[in-house]
Amino acid sequence: MSTPHNEAKENAFAKTVLMPGDPLRAKFIAENYLEDVVQVNGVRNMFGYTGTYKGKRVSVMGSGMGIPSIGIYAHELYAFYGVETIIRIGSCGAYSEDLNLFDVILAEGASTNSNWAHQYNLPGTYSAIADFKTLLKAYEVSKKLGIDAKVGNILSSDTFYNDTVDVWKKWAKMGILAVEMESYALYSIAASLNKKALCILTVSDSLCKKEETTAEERQKSFSKMMEIALETAE
Repeated sequence: MSTPHNEAKENAFAKTVLMPGDPLRAKFIAENYLEDVVQVNGVRNMFGYTGTYKGKRVSVMGSGMGIPSIGIYAHELYAFYGVETIIRIGSCGAYSEDLNLFDVILAEGASTNSNWAHQYNLPGTYSAIADFKTLLKAYEVSKKLGIDAKVGNILSSDTFYNDTVDVWKKWAKMGILAVEMESYALYSIAASLNKKALCILTVSDSLCKKEETTAEERQKSFSKMMEIALETAE
């Protein structure tokens, strides 16, 4: 089994796939957390790996940036490779004053400015949410690890550079914790295919406090969300 975007063979992926946006973060996780690792995909340098974590078979693969990119990779993993759960682990920009750099968010829902759900021909506005059991397990895992993970709604935005200044404040007023660019599509695809999905985020910058992490820190230092995801994987 292969696709134009994935050269992996049948059964190459575990039932749970951790999916960072950056393929180098996938490589970092594979090399530092997994045992008996095999690289299963390298098409377009979108690295995918399968190994074991504490005896559990787990895969990790990059998604790229944005809804269109994760839309391709998540759909193929679910529909063609038998994956049951995708846990996105990514960075986000904080909209809440209560969040600091390196804080962890468990996204129970994803709002969006994207037209992604138009394809489903729904007679209204679709609310994209995480799988509750996976979310609950991740929350319990975070408590056991001593990590004060925040749970709430995030924004999946199609735009990184927005021409409208301070538009983020309108979302913040509605209780949106942070912004990223992929989860709405992931949650929607999972729902449409009767699969499971969760997004775990680390705050990489704050629009409120005008702070940000470095590219190297985003690639290698977001260990808390990685550990929560690995412990949550089944």
